Amino acid sequence: MGRLLRVPAAGAALFVLATMVPAPEVPPAAASAPAAPAAAAPGRFALAGKLIQGGLASGTVPRGTRMLTLEGKAIPFASDGRFIIAFDRDAPASARLEAALADGTTVSETLAIAPRAWDISRLDTLPKYPVPQPEFERTRPGELAQITAARSKETDAAGWRQDFLWPVTGRISTLFGSQRVYKNGEAGSYHSGIDIARPTGTVVLAPADGVVVLAAAKPFTLEGNLLMIDHGMGLNTAFMHLSRIDVTVGQRVRRGQPVGAVGMTGRATGPHLHWSLKWRDARIDPLLVAGPMPMAD
Repeated sequence: MGRLLRVPAAGAALFVLATMVPAPEVPPAAASAPAAPAAAAPGRFALAGKLIQGGLASGTVPRGTRMLTLEGKAIPFASDGRFIIAFDRDAPASARLEAALADGTTVSETLAIAPRAWDISRLDTLPKYPVPQPEFERTRPGELAQITAARSKETDAAGWRQDFLWPVTGRISTLFGSQRVYKNGEAGSYHSGIDIARPTGTVVLAPADGVVVLAAAKPFTLEGNLLMIDHGMGLNTAFMHLSRIDVTVGQRVRRGQPVGAVGMTGRATGPHLHWSLKWRDARIDPLLVAGPMPMAD
């Protein structure tokens, strides 16, 4: 897989590479979960974590904040002033963070978002795949509606405050953000998560505390057995291709709790776990949240 160019795209690709992929080109200090920020100085934000495409950061609002916005969109913050923000794979170079204070003044900061280089592979002789089939077109809208409904659920989960665990450890077979470009320069959707190759039946752990918001009753066309966990403050996990799901919708799960098992249901060429993270509309690189992959058992 060559790293040749950046191609803008939206959505999520679901494909598996058989070979080991190189480490992503990000500053070494970025490859760790954001630490809890210090208390904000008067009239200032306190931020922790790298501001980078696909990254997650945490912060504390200035004292007296009554409303917080990022690029004009309101975002929640806890009673102690803590909040999280994240930046999509194709996030622009800057974002404006603003707090409206009770005394009528505002505090704002323009955040510089570091760019990244993505792994792009060219398949110039192949048309974009898959070609939509009637069965896919019939079932897919209902599946997407379930995913959208799950992501719209707001819970009081506090996993967003925790350091995230790797749900499984093993060989990373596809990196977040990688993309294929097909015949006539038609770009496929970029890979929305990270793939970890492990045998079917390998236990999958909850990366942080949360509430189950989707546990597929039957395999989805692309994702297979799909499990989604809300970690609070708009941050959620999705596990795809599971061989089984061991939790139910509405169940509270704890960091490190078994929630399912690796499989190859849905569109998958071999057993692996696809783990994706999303904050609101921003897709996040799990490698930047969970840190470097530890050695597998």
